[in-house]
Amino acid sequence: MGRMGNQGMTPQRIAIVGTSGSGKTTLAQQVGRRLGMAHIELDALHWEADWVAAPPEVFRARVATALKGDRWVTDGNYSRVRDLVWQRADTVVWLDYPLVLVLWRSLRRALWRSFTGVELWNGNRETWQQTFFSGDSVLLWTLRTYHRRRREYPLLLAQPESVHLNVARVRSPWQAQRWLANLESHSDSQND
Repeated sequence: MGRMGNQGMTPQRIAIVGTSGSGKTTLAQQVGRRLGMAHIELDALHWEADWVAAPPEVFRARVATALKGDRWVTDGNYSRVRDLVWQRADTVVWLDYPLVLVLWRSLRRALWRSFTGVELWNGNRETWQQTFFSGDSVLLWTLRTYHRRRREYPLLLAQPESVHLNVARVRSPWQAQRWLANLESHSDSQND
């Protein structure tokens, strides 16, 4: 599944990465709830109202502030803050699912968000127009980034600045749930 050093240690600062639609936020929420960690959703720190990206310096400052705690789990792939997140993290979980699965999940999520009009961050909502008739479509984004991330993450995780990270490369939702169950059982045994 990946390199896992410090087997006796329960992760304290976890970064969950993967293509859009892979389930990063869902897994991060589960980790946060089950282990009592702060959940830091990088999208919420990045997006201003009306889908305007925060200026890079503002985004970096927000992330640096959010990471000051001792126990947290993040989700997101933002390269402009990766150094901040990975430098403090002790574990990276890479959700590396098959393309057909992440496309299906992205489509299902986009349909649900468009239909319900649920607010995401800072008043932003996904719309039918955005999902199906826009160059900013999450479906197109998934297609554009999927293969790039599969090439990029092994290289990034092999860099000297990443050697301190425990890495779990998870290739299916079942493996993700198994990783979470192992994490929980290890945490429970440390608390006994």
